[in-house]
Amino acid sequence: MISKKKKITFNQVKEFLLKKGFIVKKKKTLLNNDFKALYYTFLSSLALILIFFLIPIIVEFKNNTIIASKEIENNSKIDFEKVLDQKKFKEFESTDEGLGTEYFEDIEYLLEDIPDNDAPDDSIRFSAQEIEKLFRETDYNLINVRKTKLVQPFPIAHLPEEMKIIQGIKKKKNLFIKIILPLILEENNKVKLNRKKLFAILNKSNNSAAEKRWLNQKFKQYGVLNKDLLTLKIRMDVIPVSLAIAQAAKETGWGKSRFALEGNALFGQWTWSGEGIKPAGADADTTHKVMKFKILKTSVKAYLRNLNTHLSYKKFRLVRAVLRDNGKKLDSMLLANYLDKYAATGEQYIVILKKIIKQNNLKDFDDVQLMPSSIQLKSLI
Repeated sequence: MISKKKKITFNQVKEFLLKKGFIVKKKKTLLNNDFKALYYTFLSSLALILIFFLIPIIVEFKNNTIIASKEIENNSKIDFEKVLDQKKFKEFESTDEGLGTEYFEDIEYLLEDIPDNDAPDDSIRFSAQEIEKLFRETDYNLINVRKTKLVQPFPIAHLPEEMKIIQGIKKKKNLFIKIILPLILEENNKVKLNRKKLFAILNKSNNSAAEKRWLNQKFKQYGVLNKDLLTLKIRMDVIPVSLAIAQAAKETGWGKSRFALEGNALFGQWTWSGEGIKPAGADADTTHKVMKFKILKTSVKAYLRNLNTHLSYKKFRLVRAVLRDNGKKLDSMLLANYLDKYAATGEQYIVILKKIIKQNNLKDFDDVQLMPSSIQLKSLI
């Protein structure tokens, strides 16, 4: 009969050898106590390295996706009343009831108190080469402007004729922005000074005869009925620089349009009774024209007055007033949503404006300041 062999365990062998005087030691493995500390230290270090490596990637992903998506959402066509204070918006909405629509059919009234439109017809038109030379001599370039947030005043009266033949869209855009940026800042500054004076008057318990005359002049200038101070406060405000540049770029094709070159018309404003340029291809029975201006600055002045008075832009002004009242910055991407009535294309016009602002980083110019005039600059003009 065959018997099965009994399996001998390691402990039995160890016990046998110990009885014979041998010393038996178990072989150490990597994870024995002597190596555990080193092993865990290595894993902890690797985890920390991975964490510090991933944090910048996660932050960048957040900025480029989550924050960007929020910005797109905020800039979409929404009812802004739902975003900001409902009560404040309704309070403003019940005001800004200016002159009737029929009075605003023509913007000729805008020029009644704009003496710049009486500028001599022989005001100098510089060539593109001369303007670029002036900009080089005064170290005026958009890179510095974006960096320093400062720009000198350049009272250039007309766009150069070469705008329609300048090769290179980037070169054309840069020249166009450099010409109109100081003009927009100058007109905004005038509005800011008037707004400051208005608030000073409002904070007084009694006003002088001169202050009352000034208020009456502003009521007329901004088309305010019944001497309503809140309406005047809402209307007397600036237009974001980036929005003004974008609209001028859209209306003139970055300065190459016939209306801009022949009539200094940067914003395509219409007139039915005043001097203007009839659009090519317009129907024979149409009576409107694109209004002409003696100098570019007057076109900018009339543009600000147009957005600040015309009934078509009441919603624009109300949103701007609510932003002001809530201590928020005037956002051109948001305010553009309320300019659908500026052009016949409506919503598509808004899309184009936003695209121009975004693609050309025009919001960089919203906080640019205009430097005081210099004797050196005046001698160069």
